Amino acid sequence: MTYLVTGATGGYGSYALKVLKELVPVSETYVLARSEEKGQALKDAGYHVRIGTYSDEVSMKEALTGIDRLLFVSMGTDNRQANQKNVVSAAKEAGVSYIAYTSFPDADNSKSGLSGDHRFTEKLIKDSGIAYTFLRNNWYLENEMPIIGAAMASGKFVYAAGEGKTGWALKREYAEVGAKALAGSDFPEVLELSRKPTTYVELAEALEKGTGKKLEVISGSDQVFIDSLMAVGLPENVAEIFLSFQYDIKDGQLDVNSTDFEKALGHDLTPFPEALKELLK
Repeated sequence: MTYLVTGATGGYGSYALKVLKELVPVSETYVLARSEEKGQALKDAGYHVRIGTYSDEVSMKEALTGIDRLLFVSMGTDNRQANQKNVVSAAKEAGVSYIAYTSFPDADNSKSGLSGDHRFTEKLIKDSGIAYTFLRNNWYLENEMPIIGAAMASGKFVYAAGEGKTGWALKREYAEVGAKALAGSDFPEVLELSRKPTTYVELAEALEKGTGKKLEVISGSDQVFIDSLMAVGLPENVAEIFLSFQYDIKDGQLDVNSTDFEKALGHDLTPFPEALKELLK
């Protein structure tokens, strides 16, 4: 059996490989890198490195030739539908038998602007006839580091999502499920990977508990939120992207209740105070 992880040099892919090496032989594990240089460290660690990019279907077909099981880590938003279509087409041509794809929470019903590309990719995979598991990852706790960093610097925890709730967890926990799916765990076709949804007020309380730092928790306007991020060095256009995430959360797009996550992990998720301490090391 052969296994390939895309995005292997990124955060999620790196975490997935750490788990995967305990589940399947490194000698049977392949990784996708954009260049020989980017893949050198993984090659030195004993992994087979395949060179390819999502935007180049020919390179993807070559990279996936001889691969049985694929952990398909979704790319950034730029031209995502066309590029990810290349991956699915290449996987089908190469004879890949299984795809675990990192998708978006409640992708079937989500109104988030982030969900459409994932819904599109899920349909491609379904239509390909390849067996699959959709890993509908809720929200990485790491995504909140600009807010958390600003709070630690200023003593003010500012958010603009109202009473909206999110199923946060650590990226490594989502990646652990991805690795287990790739290795052959008997998972269903869809996993809604979400912790019990939590508000920003509860997140701030956990941050106080984890760090011992007293915070002023502020439910601010859009401008107050942007100003708080710009005060710690984020450019305005980046702060506005984070504001768009606040809109999704306020609108309930990440408020997904599911018991899939801990069942798939086989153990509890890291408690918030400990998870936050881990991120702030």
